[in-house]
Amino acid sequence: MPHQASSPPWMRSYPKGLSWDKQYPARSLPEMFDEAVRLYGPLVCTRFMGRAHSYEEIGEMVNRLACGLAELGVGKGTRVGLLLPNTPTYVTFYFAILKTGATVVNFNPLYSLPELRHQIEDSGASIMVTHDLKLMFDKVEKLLVEGLLQQAVISKFSDHLPFASSLLFQLFKRRNIANWRASGVRDRLIDLPELLQNDGAPLSVKIDPAKDIAVLQYTGGTTGKPKGAMLTHANLTANVAQIADWSTNIRPGEERVMGILPFFHVFAMTTILNFGVSYGMELVLVPKFELDDALKLIDKCKPTAMPGVPTLYSAILNHPDLERYDLTSLKFCVSGGAGLPPKVKKDFERLAGCSLVEGYGLSETSPVATINPVDGPVREGSVGLPLPATHVSIRSLDDPREEVPLTQAGEICLAGPQVTPGYWRKPKENEDAFVDGFFRTGDVGYMAEDGFVYIVDRLKDMINASGFKIYPRQVEDAIYRHPAVEEVSVIGIPDDYRGEAPKAFIKLKAGHSASAEDILNFLKTQISKLETPAEIEFRKTLPKTMIGKLSRKHLREQDS
Repeated sequence: MPHQASSPPWMRSYPKGLSWDKQYPARSLPEMFDEAVRLYGPLVCTRFMGRAHSYEEIGEMVNRLACGLAELGVGKGTRVGLLLPNTPTYVTFYFAILKTGATVVNFNPLYSLPELRHQIEDSGASIMVTHDLKLMFDKVEKLLVEGLLQQAVISKFSDHLPFASSLLFQLFKRRNIANWRASGVRDRLIDLPELLQNDGAPLSVKIDPAKDIAVLQYTGGTTGKPKGAMLTHANLTANVAQIADWSTNIRPGEERVMGILPFFHVFAMTTILNFGVSYGMELVLVPKFELDDALKLIDKCKPTAMPGVPTLYSAILNHPDLERYDLTSLKFCVSGGAGLPPKVKKDFERLAGCSLVEGYGLSETSPVATINPVDGPVREGSVGLPLPATHVSIRSLDDPREEVPLTQAGEICLAGPQVTPGYWRKPKENEDAFVDGFFRTGDVGYMAEDGFVYIVDRLKDMINASGFKIYPRQVEDAIYRHPAVEEVSVIGIPDDYRGEAPKAFIKLKAGHSASAEDILNFLKTQISKLETPAEIEFRKTLPKTMIGKLSRKHLREQDS
């Protein structure tokens, strides 16, 4: 662990009763899961499309799947891919794979074939678990034909639905269902029920939580091809324990969490799946995000917690029939993945009557590293204080070996039990990724005198205009203050005079209007002339990442 001053700045603001220098013993995810099954057995674990399964039922399924996978040869050293939306299949296979000692590799079901190929080749995943939906199976079939995958397990999507819904799905959604039994690679396809034909008593596998890789979590690939962050069992269970210590208003066995974010993304995997299971929460699984359906679920299922990204909370606030839905069951919402505009935070808290807490992290930090206190103090625009046992060091943009003074911007560097040991099979990248024991995030930020951390922007997104640094997030925050703006993304574009200049892409709220001139006049009192966008483009929609975060990367590709 890197050296840290005996009394770091954040101790001035640390929540009472919470010890920052707490130690977290290394623990495996199967151990955490089995404990949850023992403690919360009869309680509902998953609720999916109207059908519920208890912790005991999920636990039995996990044990049977672990036995079946072991009979296939899955164990330590095996990488198993999950190409799944949020369904009970994801939950059961995730823990079953881990129970065999193997490693989970998360895949986005919407990935293109080239994206899947890269990740399979890089990770060495030999088996893929997916549903019998054409959207997913057709791609898996091609990968099997090409020899990139050895086998695939097929889970029937309709089996998760209540009886009547299952019949209707098979009748009216037939064109969406793959006829996988007639596939040319049928001999390498495993029907899920085949894995369950055993006594459900898996052999105990010795897992070294501090060394064994539980999950290969691929980064978003904002620069170059995505890399696999190696997340150990200890990384992931420590982050769950850190969040649990921070979440003073969460009651074990009494909470219900909305699973809107996809589990294949690290934010949801930790804050909804792992954390939810460890606390005996009911996981309300949403396989595909549709705003109307999500609001109906919140109104009906009465969740108490909901992790999300800023665009989710903004979309809810701008729903035309919002008054039809009751959101008051929510008592704890957390925002991550991107900067939370202060206006969105205030408006959502006023609407739902609950706290919306902003945090910060990356795939490489399992992911949560800093977060605002649940019960104050909260600093507007800040991503909060370091979690227990987490060290934050702000390093010089010119020389990462030098730490900068408080309030000065630099690269945010992190250390703690949740930080990855490195990237999968990337020794050169690992040399560049760490300095003095700290992980280099690539994010620019600063620490205030009271220890609160503020994100300025991604280092790679910084705009260099005539030698001056312009950070898109600061320009975006200013534009968000305009009452007609719903979403905005700012990127740098070539400029003959300044080298680079900001360009803003804006989506207006329904029923509102504004011209580029209106926006520019508004910004005259908000930001400097140098930061003012050289161009403004209005769009009906803005591109987003797989978890709904606004994507500057896609805008740069479209605008080039």
